[in-house]
Amino acid sequence: MSVVVALLAVMSGCAVSSRTGPSSAGPATTVYQTTTVASPAGDVGRTAPSQLSIAAPAGQSGGSAATPSPALTGQPSWPAFSESSSPSGTAAVDTAAEGQNAAAASAQVPTDAVTAPSATAEPGGTFTLALAGDVNFAERTAHLLAAGPSTALHEAAQQLSAADVTMVNLETAITTGGAPAPKQFHFRAPATALTALADGGVDVATMANNHAVDYGPGGLQDTLAAIATSPIPVIGIGKDAAQAYAPYTTTVNGVRLAILAASQVHDWTLGAYTATDSHPGIASAVSDRLVAAVKAAEQQADVVVVYLHWGIEYTDCPSAEQRGLADRLAAAGATAVVGTHAHVLQGAGWRPDGTYVAYGLGNYFWWRSFGNAQDDNGVLTLTFSQARVTGATFLPTHLDERGVPMPATGSTLSRIQAEWAAARQCADLLAAPPAG
Repeated sequence: MSVVVALLAVMSGCAVSSRTGPSSAGPATTVYQTTTVASPAGDVGRTAPSQLSIAAPAGQSGGSAATPSPALTGQPSWPAFSESSSPSGTAAVDTAAEGQNAAAASAQVPTDAVTAPSATAEPGGTFTLALAGDVNFAERTAHLLAAGPSTALHEAAQQLSAADVTMVNLETAITTGGAPAPKQFHFRAPATALTALADGGVDVATMANNHAVDYGPGGLQDTLAAIATSPIPVIGIGKDAAQAYAPYTTTVNGVRLAILAASQVHDWTLGAYTATDSHPGIASAVSDRLVAAVKAAEQQADVVVVYLHWGIEYTDCPSAEQRGLADRLAAAGATAVVGTHAHVLQGAGWRPDGTYVAYGLGNYFWWRSFGNAQDDNGVLTLTFSQARVTGATFLPTHLDERGVPMPATGSTLSRIQAEWAAARQCADLLAAPPAG
């Protein structure tokens, strides 16, 4: 069974030569070319109701693309819970996933897909994917970015860099200009935000969210220009639908991975800036294009992951709309479906059909605290073996006064663990892979 992690995010600046973008009338027609990817030697791996505009400090300008720093090695020593497959189908103490060799060094990918080098850290056919929630650079976190992109996410890097691939949601326009859109909250940051993510251990980001176009068409053009020279791929957004729905693809330890991203949040951004054949914007999870893109990716990749912006804010149980979309994506071939937007932790676990779903990962690196569950978050690390999710580890973290996620301890740790367990039950998900 192919593993599909649908993270419909888009990277501006990828080639769009032989792929025909999906039309509003039906599924996309995609022409693939064969690409062989080899592992490089040694590579391991809002409560205020008033109008509010958030921007980076004055005088902060975008930086040039920088080479990401080497990934940190070793597993975090902080308390984390793990679930994995075991002969009985019950939760195991650690995430020792089955490791068997899997051939597939040569993968067919869309010509406009974002492709990265492979990483090897586990037995053949096994790899890890770390996922965290919403990140932006405004108010207190903007000051961290201004102090130095290379150090802004220094502490978070210790939580993110151990996995073979790491992904977050970047919830901001990448611009220092533009005009505020007709909406309540506005976020923007300079291009150095992308450097900060790379130096913080992030390998790919989604911008398929309701703040990607906060500064209108001018801000969107700046965003796409910044993504074109970004040190990491950015998906779920693009100059047109072909780019916005294109997957990020890579081969990790012999496993072909495709990640897509999209937004299901019904707001001004989705209404005015859903990407079309001739219009820039974000990938929409409401459009049939998303399911079509997942089906196409499933035909070419071993694992497909979908990263979504969805759910009802401040609600820890998934909505009927979330559940319905998870059903459709699982049927289309997704092996894992993850998301954010609710600002609180939502349920995570296995569906009876084996697809892993994490409905909400919370505010990971965030501009404000509200003294409640919005400060609770964490890093979810999934272990994939033989094209399925065989293990899941959740590291509970909590925002400090700087907006930085720090490993939870004591009563905070116990509270987050209880939230995580209760949210799983509310979502009707399993704590371990289903037998068979």
